[in-house]
Formats: sequence, structure tokens, C-alpha cells
Amino acid sequence: MILVNNPGSWGKIYAPLRHAAWHGCTPTDLVFPFFLFIVGVSIAYAFSGAKQIPESHTKTIGRIIRRGLTLFALGMFLALFPKFDFETVRIPGVLQRIGVVFILAAIIFLKTEKRTQIMIIAFLLIGYWVVMMFVPVPGIGVSNLLPTTNLAAWLDNTLLPGHLWKSTKVWDPEGILSTLPAVATALTGVLAGQWLKKKDDMGNKIAWLMVWGVICTCLGLVWDLHFPINKSLWTSSYVLYTSGLAMLGLGLCYWVIDVKGYQRFTTPFLVYGVNAITVFFLSGLIPRIMGMIKVDTPAGEVDSKTYLYETFYTSSFSPYNASLAWALTWIFFWMVILWIMYKKNIIIKV
Repeated sequence: MILVNNPGSWGKIYAPLRHAAWHGCTPTDLVFPFFLFIVGVSIAYAFSGAKQIPESHTKTIGRIIRRGLTLFALGMFLALFPKFDFETVRIPGVLQRIGVVFILAAIIFLKTEKRTQIMIIAFLLIGYWVVMMFVPVPGIGVSNLLPTTNLAAWLDNTLLPGHLWKSTKVWDPEGILSTLPAVATALTGVLAGQWLKKKDDMGNKIAWLMVWGVICTCLGLVWDLHFPINKSLWTSSYVLYTSGLAMLGLGLCYWVIDVKGYQRFTTPFLVYGVNAITVFFLSGLIPRIMGMIKVDTPAGEVDSKTYLYETFYTSSFSPYNASLAWALTWIFFWMVILWIMYKKNIIIKV
């Protein structure tokens, strides 16, 4: 998402680095659900010990809530910076959704068994489908999946008027109702994590992970025929489709890295992974700071980001390649910083 969120020009972006305009799924649309899926996997590993000690649950839930609220607060800080205009601040957001989903998925894992978790996933996906496809939209009428008149948009605009994504103003891609199926995404990761933790043959674990990956992907594609795959609505078909692909990706990585032992190529991903939230937060903060720093040019005053981009990139590349090169520069810039942090064992935990 650092690559996606930091183009040189928002008007010059290659198609795979864009979100789908509405229905459909691009490679960029896989990033967020993959992250929530792996959050679920990590929950199964991080809290499996506490799960077996009921008397520790209250303390553990307190830690879970604090961590989730910290993520929410970081998201709100990014939304407020630099103007800190509380009257129009966007309340939903990526970090905010991660925080809420983490709290709910972690507590569900802690207090329930796998069968109940499967039932919760089914309830969330089927319930969301029923609500979105069959419940009339107040003040509008028949249910629909249009951007501004669907039930999720109505709920966002009713409960959070003036505090939604500035590009839409009347609905939010990380809105209230669509956060429920996002919890289901994390819970699919919880189930995958519990499966990987089993004391079983590695080949058997990989095989079943891949089988269920194919099943979920196919179910998502079939459901897409009636309830379209859509990231902004986080539709039930989108949950199954992306969770299935995430299972396939995890199974492939498990086989290549853990079974076959090919690990050298993983270091850059590990360097980013151990400080993932930190780099996501800072990569959103630094461009805002650059926008505040002004530079005088013969054509007038511009912000420092525009000055650097037009001076070193647009003059050397075609428009689309210049935009991509700027984004790649940010990837390598953060890689250097994160590599130093990794070597010094500096891991900032939320």
C-alpha cells in the first residue's frame, strides 16, 4: 500500500495499482483483506496460550482492547493532521478498521471454539448479504448496490455525516456496516492459523489449506454472480474470494519457506513486516509534512513533494513511469530505514 498510496501523480497510475472503480477486484484490492487475514492468523498464534487459561481472559481482553484503540487513535491522528479540524475529520479509515476488527476477532477467538467461529463467519456473510440485498433503504426505497444509495452508504451518512471519506462525502469504503464482513475476513485467518498450529504432517496441513483456498475462491466467484465482489462494500463474495486467495498464498509461502527452506529472499519482507504498522503510519505522515514545506521556484511557490517530483522525475520519465518511479523511491527509502531498524533490533510494537 506504500506503493499504491504514494504515486507521483494520482492521475498517472497503472491499472493494477488502482482500486476497482466499484465492482470487481484488482491486485491492489487484495492488500487490505490479505492483511486482515494474516492479522487473524497472528491472533491464533499470539493468544493460543491465554485461551487455555480462562482466569487470564479478562487481562488479555484488556490488552486486546488497548491495542485496538491505539490503532484507532493512530488512524484518527493521520486523519486530523495537519489541520486538526474535528468538525470535518474522517472517522472511518484503514487503521481504524484494523483496530476494530482486531478487537472483535481476537475476543471471538479467545472466548469461542472453531465450530462457533465458523458459525459466526457464516452468520456475518449471510446476514450481510440479506441486509444489503433485501432490506429497503430508508428514504430511497428498494435495496441496491449503487455507491451512494445502498444501505451501508445510508448508515454511514446517517451516523457520521460530514465525517466520511472526502472523495465521496456521503459514504466511506471503511464504513460502519461493511466492517462486519471484514471481521469475517480476519476470522478466516484465525481458522487458518489454528490449522497451521496443529501437530500434523506439514504436507497434510498445506494440502488442506490449498483445498480450502480453492473452495473459498470458487465460492466467492459463484456468489459474485448475485452479490458482486466489491471492496468498498466488502461484500460477502469479496470476503470468500480474497480469503481463498490468501489461503493459497499462505500455503504456497509455507511450502516454499518452511518446508523447502528457501528463506534468503524473505529478508526484505521480514524487514517490512516486523514494523508494518510503523511504516504504514509514517508513510502517510511524511507526505503531509512535505506538503507543508514550501519551495520558491521560477513558476511560483510549490510544496516540497511537487518540487522534487517535477525536478527529478517528470523530466526523466514518461508521465506514468515518473509516477511509478516516485512510488518505488518511497519503497526503497523506507527499506533503508527499516533495514537499519531491523539490524539494530528496533521493533515498534503497538
